[in-house]
Amino acid sequence: MTSPVIYEQDDLGVVTLTLNHPETRNALTGTGIVEAMLQACDRIEHDPTVTAVIITANGPIFSSGGKIDEMQRQIGPEFNSAVLRQEYRHGIQRLPLAVHAIEVPTIAAVNGPAIGAGCDLACMCDLRIASEAATFAESFVKVGIVPGDGGAWFLPRVIGMARAAEMSFTGDAIDAQTALDWGMVSRVVPADQLLSTAQTLARKMATNSAPAVRMTKRLLREGQQSSLANLLELSAAYQAIVHKTEEHAAIVKDFMDKKAARRAQRS
Repeated sequence: MTSPVIYEQDDLGVVTLTLNHPETRNALTGTGIVEAMLQACDRIEHDPTVTAVIITANGPIFSSGGKIDEMQRQIGPEFNSAVLRQEYRHGIQRLPLAVHAIEVPTIAAVNGPAIGAGCDLACMCDLRIASEAATFAESFVKVGIVPGDGGAWFLPRVIGMARAAEMSFTGDAIDAQTALDWGMVSRVVPADQLLSTAQTLARKMATNSAPAVRMTKRLLREGQQSSLANLLELSAAYQAIVHKTEEHAAIVKDFMDKKAARRAQRS
């Protein structure tokens, strides 16, 4: 049986997670994708050799979000509001917590439309690269529901409250160029260059000190909700740790050796 999420890791520790349910346009619900993503996140968190993560998808659609037939099932009389609340809490809501908790940098390589929960999955990542075919829609209101997977938390942090409100209240899609203008994505590239661009960026991150990258990500996250004084305290603690790492020592030694060699050449 083909896995709904393909897990691949390269020689520098860059993991690529590929949503692999194109027959449902990579819907997150009712396809096994959520469970497979949770397993992948757990595997990543327990593997210290992982240096960065790329999330992308097979087919022309990044993710269509929730399946309408799943929504029809939830309308049934056996699903009262209390049952549905628990289904969300113990179902798709575990995904934003797991993706957000990944210590290494995460890149969404958005190959096509990212709709509803698919848009939110992209926003769960640290940064997004889009193909020219990508679109983004926080479209929950179009089907009479709310963003139940954390989109109301992620989207304003990515593009600001006013634009997040516009996308959330209208449900309208924006194209890749608008996403670039709004800061939702950092790059827009031709479709055939999307994955290679994401891999090149991830591998650049992977060549840096792994402890420093992981702690830098944590500081960026804490900086979104912490006071300056508290962030400075945490920064001091992390700096004390990384100053004593083998990676930092090797970089400083290499710099000093090169400096000494230049002095020797001048004398």
